[in-house]
Amino acid sequence: MLGMFLASLDQTIVSTAIRTIADDLHGLNEQAWTTTAYLITSTIATPLYGKLSDIYGRKPFFLAAISIFIIGSVACTFSTSMVELAVFRAFQGLGAGGLMSLALAIIGDIVPPRERARYQGYILAVFGTSSVAGPLVGGFLAGQATILGISGWRWVFLVNVPIGILALIVVAKVLNIPHRRREHRIDWWGALTIVMGVVPLLLVAEQGETWGWLSTAAITCYVIGVVGVIAWIRVEFAMGDEALIPMRLFSNKVFSRTSLLSVLVGAAMFGGLLMIPQYLQIVKGASPTKSGLLMLPLMLGMMTASIATGQTTARTGRYKIFPVIGTALMCVAMLLFHFEVQWDTPLPETMGFMALMGVGLGFTMQTLTLSVQNAVPPQDMGTATASATFFRQLGGTAGTAVFLSVLFSTVTGKISSAFDAARGKPDFQAALHAHPNAITPDSAKAVLSDSSFIKKLDPALAAPFKQGFADSMHLVFIIVAGVAALCFLLMLTIREVPLRKLSGAQARAAAEAAEADTAAASAGGPAVPEPERQATEPQTPLDDSKR
Repeated sequence: MLGMFLASLDQTIVSTAIRTIADDLHGLNEQAWTTTAYLITSTIATPLYGKLSDIYGRKPFFLAAISIFIIGSVACTFSTSMVELAVFRAFQGLGAGGLMSLALAIIGDIVPPRERARYQGYILAVFGTSSVAGPLVGGFLAGQATILGISGWRWVFLVNVPIGILALIVVAKVLNIPHRRREHRIDWWGALTIVMGVVPLLLVAEQGETWGWLSTAAITCYVIGVVGVIAWIRVEFAMGDEALIPMRLFSNKVFSRTSLLSVLVGAAMFGGLLMIPQYLQIVKGASPTKSGLLMLPLMLGMMTASIATGQTTARTGRYKIFPVIGTALMCVAMLLFHFEVQWDTPLPETMGFMALMGVGLGFTMQTLTLSVQNAVPPQDMGTATASATFFRQLGGTAGTAVFLSVLFSTVTGKISSAFDAARGKPDFQAALHAHPNAITPDSAKAVLSDSSFIKKLDPALAAPFKQGFADSMHLVFIIVAGVAALCFLLMLTIREVPLRKLSGAQARAAAEAAEADTAAASAGGPAVPEPERQATEPQTPLDDSKR
């Protein structure tokens, strides 16, 4: 829970503060690099953590992930440019790749799928608390000029350090999951080729608008990416069960379709969570702290829906209906943002749409992980959990890059159009006459690097800027709505598999005991005695007598 808190807090605390950070470091149009760099490295590292923890055990890699994340957080504090921040965020992402996936894999080890829903209250309370606290803390810290002589936004990263140290101490002291090591080869070629395939494609998604989608640089990225993906698939087939993500898992229709769904859900989730704070801060003029408060309906909707989903699944054993409803609600929420939310729309109406988006996410996110964990053999628990996280982050990374590219490539033209429409209005002409030097012909482009000057303008002069940003965001919202609609249609095709009643560790122990019986029988010896077999089975928190 502490590891999950660290990972989920960072996801939300930075999103609220990123505009202040970008303005201070003079690179609003470069902010996508900080988000994309973090997501690329965390995405690439995720399946490696899952596979290695299946081989060597969860604890050492969970400790390593927390340590790397702490060091990266400290490094981010000393950034002097958006480029430096992007590099340090990339290093931080190497640790983040193991935090969420290993936390979910550990839960899968100790809690059976059917009973796991009982514990979702605790798990999702942590996620929900960090989701609520993150925007508030991030907004508060980013809104302070200095704290103890350090710029307020730098504390956005420093706050991870005490939480991470506490997590390190607790994990080192009390996390002990029985693990039987088996000799395996590590799929380094798989790791190398997946980097070769994914990174160039994400780079062109990020920089395609600047480079030109058919420029030499873009075409080079396309070619390297396609070659890398093909090489990765060939390597994974050649490695068999030793593969980073064994190809046999994709023969399982639940796993393969849920993996594709995770990509689409990740894109829709990050698209929504990225654009809404931008709208609140740039268009509505909210401070980072107020932006965090205004995001509360989304976070509370997500937390409430997640807990309700867990409790209902625990009672009924049914789970498919929730992501079906959730993806539909996400689509409706994004359509409402596209058609109903303008630059001057009252905030209560917008907050209602946020709550709807939150409920949709709450119905969808945790259930997809549960579905994947339940569909694969127990020995693949870590790999499958990491794969689900990997595909979700892959979609989120690509979605972030594409959506920010769409926003910043269209906003200059939208602002210019808004100014053309405003020139005939008396209030605009009066404001322009009173403040003749407030805006220049280059203002529409200047806003890409620093949008803070909009707050200082006369309301009539600021309106075209706000309308331009709102119009560009409408295009992003309709694209996200289309992605959510695809999620809904795909979810309808995924079969609901009855939930197991054994935890991952118990199922592995039972499988090992069965193997021992088979080996003894084939050798002509006695089967493993029942008391000895029970001794090999790990005790779990569900054993009330042991509690």
